Amino acid sequence: METRRRTLLKACIWQLLGLMVMVTVGWALTGSIAVGGGIALINTLIGFATYVLYERVWARIGWGRVAIRQPAP
Repeated sequence: METRRRTLLKACIWQLLGLMVMVTVGWALTGSIAVGGGIALINTLIGFATYVLYERVWARIGWGRVAIRQPAP
């Protein structure tokens, strides 16, 4: 199972990448870096919270995992 710290770090890195992309897209569509940045920031905050919750739910689900067997002493 992943630690909460690992999940949060992954979420932060992913959202920073997404933020850069969304600012660029928002700027391209609106012509305004402020409006594009605002849209991107709101999207990032919502996406961050959703991603963390999603990862924590999946961390508790055992389906599809392969058990790692410890070697016999």
